[in-house]
Amino acid sequence: MKATGIVRRIDDLGRVVIPKEIRRTMRIREGDPLEIFTDRDGEVIFKKYSPIGELGSFATQYCETLSKTSGHPVIITDKDNIIAVSGASKKELSEKKISSEIEKVMTEKDVFVQKNDTNKRIPIIDGIDKYIASIVYPIISEGDTVGSVVFMSDDENKKTGEIEEKLAQVASSFLGKQMEQ
Repeated sequence: MKATGIVRRIDDLGRVVIPKEIRRTMRIREGDPLEIFTDRDGEVIFKKYSPIGELGSFATQYCETLSKTSGHPVIITDKDNIIAVSGASKKELSEKKISSEIEKVMTEKDVFVQKNDTNKRIPIIDGIDKYIASIVYPIISEGDTVGSVVFMSDDENKKTGEIEEKLAQVASSFLGKQMEQ
């Protein structure tokens, strides 16, 4: 944990304002849930709550099944980070922040499918062109976007197609329904 040097007082309703710089850096938006932890030393720690993170091991198994079935690398994300990886380097991708382009697809509740005739490329992580998204399907639970299912391109000769698109669609819908239970 690193000190920021910022001090805030608690108001009469028990609220603390998280400074704008920290909210921007940590991608905390209005209405985002935060988990609160305490320890014996009197520390209070706020952590962004990831509802899809609660499905961590299940998401990992689902991700592995999708990758083995399709032959393509697959990741599952929450709104900010990669939570499951299969078919690609877990060391390079696990728990990394997703790119702003994937975040935009999720925010707009849009679907991205790489077409052969377009040059639009969506990186998985900002600034790294090694991993490119072929398909991005947002995971929607109770009307809110909570994450995404992403199929990646790992080889110019091995493109994703309609089958992978349907797999991503079914996976995102299934995971969204799991979140509602």
